Amino acid sequence: MSRRAKAPAYWFEGPVPWHARMLSKVYAAAIGLRMRLFRARLLRRVKVAVPVVVVGNLIAGGSGKTPLAIVLVERLRAAGWNPGVATRGYGRDDAGTPRWVDADTDPALGGDEPVLVAHRTGAKVRADADRAAAARALIGAGCDIVVCDDGLQHYRLRRDIEIEVIDGRRRYGNGRLLPAGPLREPVERGGSVDFRVLNVGDGGTEAGFGEWPMRLLADCALPLPGGRPLPLSVFSGKRVHAVAGIGDPQRFFDTLRAHAIGVVPHAFADHHRYVADDLAFGSDLPVLMTEKDAVKCRGFATGRHFSVPIRAELPEAFWVALLDRLATLKPKA
Repeated sequence: MSRRAKAPAYWFEGPVPWHARMLSKVYAAAIGLRMRLFRARLLRRVKVAVPVVVVGNLIAGGSGKTPLAIVLVERLRAAGWNPGVATRGYGRDDAGTPRWVDADTDPALGGDEPVLVAHRTGAKVRADADRAAAARALIGAGCDIVVCDDGLQHYRLRRDIEIEVIDGRRRYGNGRLLPAGPLREPVERGGSVDFRVLNVGDGGTEAGFGEWPMRLLADCALPLPGGRPLPLSVFSGKRVHAVAGIGDPQRFFDTLRAHAIGVVPHAFADHHRYVADDLAFGSDLPVLMTEKDAVKCRGFATGRHFSVPIRAELPEAFWVALLDRLATLKPKA
């Protein structure tokens, strides 16, 4: 029942095929040329009227960007900002059409991650392949700061703060550029960002010098048809079907196992579009899934299906440093 599109094993260990090494050189030349065109101002960067905070990563696949974007929106709002989220909305139908996304938007139209962000935060979310256009739309809707989700490589939108999210387990793989390795940009690019956040999951990984640790915590399960949340401890000592269509499904399975839950794993491709048959596992065990998967399964979910929200937790010193930096950018009242 697993339909996971796995990253090549050689991204992380073992010899790299010659054709991947050759294509990686072509890719490196292309991104190098693009950066030179931006530096020469032959490609134009767009500056908008409010601060822009970009959350992104250097590797292909998930690293924890969306949980960080969610808690970032929450902390900005608590600090008196009115944040909006600009996102491409990866994998959505008619991706060339800009769209406002809310909690009730069909994920096929709005993208699974934008719908999740809208559902969790209630913030204005604009999906647009052109992040600069998305930022302008958010400003027109009253937002006074833009959070750009997965926009580290979208250089057209000028940014004030860059946050790189690093997977604490996979890091940069073999250190090679696509397709020989997982890197979208050279490792050295991380040296120019403002904050480097290391996703340590639920613990067990140590942050290095200049890195801020981010823990991803799960403590409850939400019935998809609606109803009161259940503590994850309800499932301790029991077997469940665990569904994850994210960049690193193993991290979700490990999170459940850390709660003494017996996991029957079902890994799907990142951004997989579910149909009811995908969850027909042949037994009546409870089905626990990530929030990103849950937004695509609500239409056919039953009382056996649960979403497991993930909460990102960072040191308070990180928020002090970030908000102090933003305070210098906030217009005077």
